[in-house]
Amino acid sequence: MSDSGSAVIIGAAGGIGTALGDAIAADGRYRIVHRLARSASPPWQIDLTDEASVAASARHVQAAGVPPRLVIIATGLLHRGDRRPERSPADLDPEWMAENFAINAIGPALVAKHFLPLMPRRGCTVFAALSARVGSIGDNRSGGWHSYRASKAALNQLIRSIAIGETRRNDQAVVVALHPGTVDTRMSAPFQRSVPFGNLVTPAVAAANLLRVIEALTPAQTGRIFAWDGAEITP
Repeated sequence: MSDSGSAVIIGAAGGIGTALGDAIAADGRYRIVHRLARSASPPWQIDLTDEASVAASARHVQAAGVPPRLVIIATGLLHRGDRRPERSPADLDPEWMAENFAINAIGPALVAKHFLPLMPRRGCTVFAALSARVGSIGDNRSGGWHSYRASKAALNQLIRSIAIGETRRNDQAVVVALHPGTVDTRMSAPFQRSVPFGNLVTPAVAAANLLRVIEALTPAQTGRIFAWDGAEITP
């Protein structure tokens, strides 16, 4: 990665997003680290379900005068209140499905729409969105979690398509989806009992792993999905 430009973390108030922002700021290679979150105060507030909010956040980043060379979307929806991932088709609810797609797929697509034009047309840039291994169609052997799986699969397809277009704009650009593993955050809390011993990592460890993967990416790998350890995940 270039040592110039700015970095943008979207979802910077979450467990992984906070850790990513801290690690990137500590590294010191970016002149500005923009930490955007739904719970933040304006102008750092961003709501992925509201395109006007996404556009306003992009204008705020642009106004800083330092083009972003790294954009990471560290957001996601798996459960909320009494809503949990579905176990069977009988549990499907159209409103819950729509909310999953709005946050896990449509929101990142809107970020790409408004933030990719801010990224330089020359030199290495990375646009990354946190996805999940369960979004892999080829790796689905257990079923269930229908809305979450489908929305992450949609995100993976969007990343692939967006990457192709971004390469035409900048042949050094990298657009990828990243699987952080199982991280000790509020998102994973209801499901941690089933996680094998040693497979649950802290947000700081997850952030370090993800940044290590990002650092090693090349333009030839754009449009693909990678796990926290650098292994490629089948779409």
